[in-house]
Amino acid sequence: MEATIITIMALLFLSFVALGVFVTVKVAKAAKRGVDRTLDQARRTVEDTTLRAKSLGQTGAAGELARLRLSLRTSMRATQEALQAGVGEDASLKESLDLFHRLTAHGLELDADLKRLEREPDRAWVAGQLPDLAARTERITGSADALRRAARDRALKFAEDDLSTLSEQIDVEAGALRHWTGPEATPGTARAAGTGAGAGAQDAATADGWGQPAGPAGQAGPRAAGEQPAITAPDPRRTAYPWEKSARPETTT
Repeated sequence: MEATIITIMALLFLSFVALGVFVTVKVAKAAKRGVDRTLDQARRTVEDTTLRAKSLGQTGAAGELARLRLSLRTSMRATQEALQAGVGEDASLKESLDLFHRLTAHGLELDADLKRLEREPDRAWVAGQLPDLAARTERITGSADALRRAARDRALKFAEDDLSTLSEQIDVEAGALRHWTGPEATPGTARAAGTGAGAGAQDAATADGWGQPAGPAGQAGPRAAGEQPAITAPDPRRTAYPWEKSARPETTT
């Protein structure tokens, strides 16, 4: 019994140790990825700043190479960020992102060539290579810009369609909330309503309060004005109510 308890405790201890090692490794890898990402971003920022300074401060082949590299890096980075941000909402951009990955291989190759030519001592030969390098840069950046603009136009179109549909639904809901307001009455309808009201008032004037026709002209109701109407009690022998039973005939025995 004691041996079993010791074995269980040893297994639990080993499990906790293995779990601790696993968590430590995962945290270390995540921290390393974060540090690498920060270093890459800092390195890109330094390179972009250096290229911008060279493109503005240097002339000739060196300045043109820096301008081509800066244009290539700016266009590729903007397109990558736009596609990666939109693929989560629009699955159709996944194919565009795959095409961009293939284009990235050509962009990295061109950037490596431009970077290698920056250290080339023969500036005359570098100047002769510039037209071909500029054409390659223009083709790659043009393709990247086309993908980025198409993705942006697609997102704007979807947003516009969704806004139009939402506006129509809101208009319908607003009309339903104003259900008490109807079309205004037309003049013909108003005259017909006035004629009906006048006829109803005239008919009411020709009848007394008991619904009987009025008396001779000049009298209002069953008696002339100023005379109190006489109220005659109904004959109980002639009045039958539905809840009363008929009286049984008297029998003589």
